[in-house]
Amino acid sequence: MAEDLLLLLFQPSSGRQSGTGSIAGEGTLYYALAGAVLADLGLGGHVRTESGRLGTMAVEAVADNPPSDQLLRASWEYVADKPRSVQTVLAATGPTLREPLLDRLVERGDLRRSTRSTFGLFKTSVYAEGDSGRRDGLMAGVRAVLVDGAEPTVRGASLAALLYGSGTLPQFDRDIPWTSTVIARAEELKEGNWGAGATEEAVTRTVTATIVNNVIVASAALQRG
Repeated sequence: MAEDLLLLLFQPSSGRQSGTGSIAGEGTLYYALAGAVLADLGLGGHVRTESGRLGTMAVEAVADNPPSDQLLRASWEYVADKPRSVQTVLAATGPTLREPLLDRLVERGDLRRSTRSTFGLFKTSVYAEGDSGRRDGLMAGVRAVLVDGAEPTVRGASLAALLYGSGTLPQFDRDIPWTSTVIARAEELKEGNWGAGATEEAVTRTVTATIVNNVIVASAALQRG
């Protein structure tokens, strides 16, 4: 899910003249990506949440269900030693996610990477949208949930909620109009109200809602600071 979220956050039109794009919400990106990893761990039953001290929510690993994916495994191992607050997990695991996730997107052809020199001295990596068409498919799915009111899948609801939680949804106004109806729908998803089709996913909804709300709190605090 972190790969999907990062691909959605990539803005291919931001560098229209140069043929490259940028990533929306870079300032708080690591919180959103870490939240997506935690949400994936929750969807797979690899972690669960519990009430911590002072009313906070903690994440603990399900000991007999480690994930096979290495990026997910690193976050799972961080909470396998002892339960930790969601905020602690986001801050500790998020900063290392951006580059390996970009590598995966490039390897799959979702993004293309090239190198550009700045002042003839510093080389930086720049990205352009690949030919896979995967970003368009993800965007269409999120739009269907937020704009058209389509019944979401569990992953679709989680992804739309995380996109909203990242604070970047207004930047997608061209594809997803920033209207009161969309905001209300996003708020429902953020709180775990996914519709009748997801009633059997009560635990997953609770875990995801907890994570997304913590992403929002952490991102807002970082922006204020």
